[in-house]
Order: sequence, then C-alpha cells, then structure tokens
Amino acid sequence: MRHNLAKHIVLALLLISASCLLAESRPSADKVMKDAEARAAAEHKNIFLIFHASWCGWCTQLDRFLESPEIKPVIDKNFVVARLDVEEAKHPEWNNPGGEALMKTLGTTGGMPYLVFLDARGKPIVNSNRPSPGHAGGENIGYPVAPEEIAWFMQMLQKGAPNMTTPERKLIDDSLQLMAQQITSKQGH
Repeated sequence: MRHNLAKHIVLALLLISASCLLAESRPSADKVMKDAEARAAAEHKNIFLIFHASWCGWCTQLDRFLESPEIKPVIDKNFVVARLDVEEAKHPEWNNPGGEALMKTLGTTGGMPYLVFLDARGKPIVNSNRPSPGHAGGENIGYPVAPEEIAWFMQMLQKGAPNMTTPERKLIDDSLQLMAQQITSKQGH
C-alpha cells in the first residue's frame, strides 16, 4: 500500500511539474506581439492576429484553411501570422498570459476565433466584428461561413492586405465559398 501511495505521489508531482513547465513555455501576449511587430516591420507586412482556443471547432477549421497548400503561401506573402491562445478554462496553463486582456483591448464582441489585422507597429487596421444593426461594435464573424461573413472577411483583406493581388483574393474567396458549401452540406445531412 505504501508503494502505491508513493507511486501516486511521484506521478502527481510529475504532472504538476509538467504543467508548470508548459505554463512557463507559453510566451506572453506582449512577447508574441513584439516578435510579430519586429518581423512585420522587417518583412514590410501587416500582422494577422488570431485569438484561438483548443476547444473551438471553428478555430480548428480556420487553422486548416490557413495551412492549406493553396492558401498558406498567399497569407504568408501578405501577413505575419500571430496566434494567441485564450479562454482555456479547463487548462488555463495553455493560455498566453495577457492574451485575454489584449483581446478585450482590441474590441472583441465575443466568440471565437477572433481576428485582427494590425500594422507593423501593432496598430489595429480592422477586426472580425462585422457591422450589424442592433449590435454595438458589430458581430464577430469567427471563421467565415455565411455569405455575409465571407464578404466581411474579404473586406478585411482589402484593408489589411492592400498589396494582395486580385487573383489571390479570388483564390481566398473561392476557397471560403467552397468550404462553406462543404460545411453546409455536412450540416444538412
């Protein structure tokens, strides 16, 4: 019995240590932003800031979209992508310290993912709060699926990536439209 108790204590200490190491390995929102700003200035790009959570299905969908072989080169050509993990209630150690405060500062109206395009100095250009009657501050589009959400994301790109070419914009728009059709058809079954 003592042997089992000792094993459980050692296991608990290992889990606590691992949790502490994980928490320490998460860079602060300030560090993520300083790194993104330095890189954006050096590369003459704007910043595509994503507020993300592990439990968020739409966040995962956005990750897949941005990492797809046809979209990634277009996004990387026009933006420095920065990601902050927030709202991890079950695993607060997964949050980037200061991320939730920054998200509020940048005008979130709720929902995930929350997207903000910023210039290389960290000044906001546009966010994913689509203007909407009766909603002060707009409504967060998250991952754009509905036609009005895709339209707002395309307007965001117009403001946040002014050097993006017309064929690149069309590729993103067409890809979002196709993904929306696929998502809608899956939900209909």
